[in-house]
Amino acid sequence: MDYQSLPEYVKQTRKRYRLTQLELSEKVGVGLRIVRELEQGEVSLRMNKVNLVLQLFGAKLASFRINQNP
Repeated sequence: MDYQSLPEYVKQTRKRYRLTQLELSEKVGVGLRIVRELEQGEVSLRMNKVNLVLQLFGAKLASFRINQNP
């Protein structure tokens, strides 16, 4: 499976949907600043705002185990 960072995923998916950052922010009801910071990898974003953006693309934040040996 090919993994992307969250900023890469949002930016590439936004472009695939042919949306500008402003169009994406308006479509999901978050500020343009949120979209910009998300795509730049800002670490202090609120999860609920990130999930609003991801929801448009049929995705959401989730945790997964990176170490298979507990």
